[in-house]
Amino acid sequence: MSGHSKWSTIKRKKGALDAKRSKIFSRIIKEINVAVKEGGNDPEGNPRLRLAISNAKGANMPKDNIQRAISKAGDKDAANFQEITYEGYANHGVAVYIECLTDNQQRTVSNIRSYLNKHNGKLETKGALSFLFDRKGVFSVSENAVKAKEMDEEEFMMEVIDAGAEDVEHEEGFFNIYTPMEDFGNMVKKLEELDMEVENAELQRIPKTAVKLDKEAAQGVLKLIDAFEDDDDVQNVFHNLELTDEMMDSM
Repeated sequence: MSGHSKWSTIKRKKGALDAKRSKIFSRIIKEINVAVKEGGNDPEGNPRLRLAISNAKGANMPKDNIQRAISKAGDKDAANFQEITYEGYANHGVAVYIECLTDNQQRTVSNIRSYLNKHNGKLETKGALSFLFDRKGVFSVSENAVKAKEMDEEEFMMEVIDAGAEDVEHEEGFFNIYTPMEDFGNMVKKLEELDMEVENAELQRIPKTAVKLDKEAAQGVLKLIDAFEDDDDVQNVFHNLELTDEMMDSM
């Protein structure tokens, strides 16, 4: 799965460059809200909340902020967020898959259409682009976390492979673990059993093939992706644009 390595590297580098801490926290707080409403405020009995808290810690969200988000989500006046996905094409045939959490679906779809129209894109019907992506569990664990448990690389890899990992990459100080979607929960449990601090864990949509564009065309597509990511209702944006090292260096 050599393509996964490129994708995970791009995702981390781009995140480090353009993701604002407040935006990251806002997304996590929404996920905590949905998790609490779905399964209660006790992390021990609510796997989704437990995962959201783990991701919050990985993003260095203060403990008080996490607890406040959990408490607020239990209030009867707290917003009710709906999970919605949108699929479409950016310019030059680049596929985009947008995951949202919103309390106003009409506002969200209006914004998504507006971004696409402004950047020569097109909204497609639900499911139209599913064949272009594989949904995988993706876990990022720092090598320091593994060393802290006095495990060597081979031992750690054997543990996660036994739990369902289909690929493990070690790069830039991180172990990136990929699982089939159906093994996502098993990997969460395995890493909890190992008491392993996880930097981030989520279901991602990994592109099966990539669209290659020149630098100028790619930058135009990235402006659309940035517009999506700046929207408060958007949680994740996945695409199949191939980004070269030269493009990454210029961002």
